[in-house]
Amino acid sequence: MRKRFSLLTMLALVIISVLAGAQLNRLFSGDSILPQVNKFNDVLSLTYKFYVDDVDTQKLTESAIGGLLNQLDPHSVYISASAMQRVTEEFQGSFEGIGIEYQVLNDTLLVVAPIVGGPSEALGIQSGDKIVRINDSSSVGITTEGVQKKLRGPKGTKVNVTIVRSGLKELLEFEITRDKIPIYTVDASFMVQPGVGYVNVNRFSATTHEEFLEAVSKLHAAGMKQLILDLRTNAGGYLEQAYRMVDELLPKGKKIVYTKGRRAEFDDEFVSTGAGKYQDLTLVILVNNGSASASEIVAGAIQDWDRGLIVGETSFGKGLVQRQFDLKDGSAFRLTTARYYTPSGRLIQRPYDKDKEKYQMEAFNREEAEGENITHEAEKDSSRPKFKTMGGRVVYGGGGITPDYIVKSDRLNSYTVQLRSKQVFLQVADRILDRDGTELRETYGKDIARFVRDFEITESMLGEIRDIATARGVPLNKELFDKDVRYIKAYAKAYVGRGLWGNEGYARVMLKEDSQFAKALTLLPEAKKIAETYTSLK
Repeated sequence: MRKRFSLLTMLALVIISVLAGAQLNRLFSGDSILPQVNKFNDVLSLTYKFYVDDVDTQKLTESAIGGLLNQLDPHSVYISASAMQRVTEEFQGSFEGIGIEYQVLNDTLLVVAPIVGGPSEALGIQSGDKIVRINDSSSVGITTEGVQKKLRGPKGTKVNVTIVRSGLKELLEFEITRDKIPIYTVDASFMVQPGVGYVNVNRFSATTHEEFLEAVSKLHAAGMKQLILDLRTNAGGYLEQAYRMVDELLPKGKKIVYTKGRRAEFDDEFVSTGAGKYQDLTLVILVNNGSASASEIVAGAIQDWDRGLIVGETSFGKGLVQRQFDLKDGSAFRLTTARYYTPSGRLIQRPYDKDKEKYQMEAFNREEAEGENITHEAEKDSSRPKFKTMGGRVVYGGGGITPDYIVKSDRLNSYTVQLRSKQVFLQVADRILDRDGTELRETYGKDIARFVRDFEITESMLGEIRDIATARGVPLNKELFDKDVRYIKAYAKAYVGRGLWGNEGYARVMLKEDSQFAKALTLLPEAKKIAETYTSLK
């Protein structure tokens, strides 16, 4: 009886397992997943076997994956194995190498700036230095890919470089020990006038909150009471880093952002902890049509809580959350798993009709009337859903963050755009620094404000710009040159400033010609009023 019972039990378990397996198979193939996988496998196999020429199956597969994701939404994307290292470095906030920002200019490897805290800076390598040899090989004519291959490498390894420096006849030899190099997301932070600080954040990587906190702490110690936070052309990054930034600015218990997906595991809610040290800063945030994703989380939360003012142009409109799935060959894909919403319930995502090019461009082709938009009358005729801030102001969802004050960015004409794209400003700055760099460093030292105030791009330098432009295939258009001469001078001066002081030198010069920033400065008193209204709602 015991043996028979055991045999019957085993048989029953087998039957149950088979039936359960069949049910699971139907469950997983309910929307034809398995048949479609088999179909793709058949097409790929038959193509490989019978196509008239040899085929690259990896390339075909990657193209198929890209096409699949393209049918979903504009932000679900495939990342090849070759691109993954760069993407990982960008979002982790570091790489291993010698620590320079560089450009290949006229076949010459130019040091634009040594990265602060890196081994090149520690050895005294300067902006404007030209690397002519790497180890035993000439670097003249080197490509960008070649620079990365030869100068990047594991921490602790060594590389020898030979440098030509302006004003010195002899070549300089450096042995550089590679190290871990930070990739900063806070481009610049400084006081723009007594009590007013400026912080520019270019993206949201794993180190952004830490960098932001360090920058704001430094400025607060210098007397900052009012902050202009520049998120223009910040395409986003880690949602969690955006949450942590806003958490520094809000009191406890305030919803900052929440997400909703088809699967409950992707639903989440982020609420302020009350640990933020800068809840009383007067705040203006600058955005434009290149501000997206995490940038819009920050701007949306501040706007919904009436915590400060948003100034500039309507942001891009990306309200989708991606999760990255790593694949065995080192590639990966990012899949949209949820939508995110601002505290008032706004979905920031713009509609998408499967035309990716149209979707990308429509954010940059909006027609917006400049002016005060506190009550958001600018959007009242749209079909976008209506919401209210915590103070009762009307705001709209479904199309990015529309500012409380709309200020259009300065538009460069086609000639000036070509000057930038052809690296004319970088090259003229390189000439100026080659010729006058020693004198400029002696004259201005660390006094960037004096440089911004006193240094001028002369008529002779403008002549150099025209000559370089012509040599690089941009023939002179006198009408357009004269029309944009103010900006042409500013860019040339900014690149000289960058060569002397890095990103801060560049930013300080360009802010002098920045109409959106100028408006933000005038709106700080209004931002304070908004914050006082908000304070009463705590």
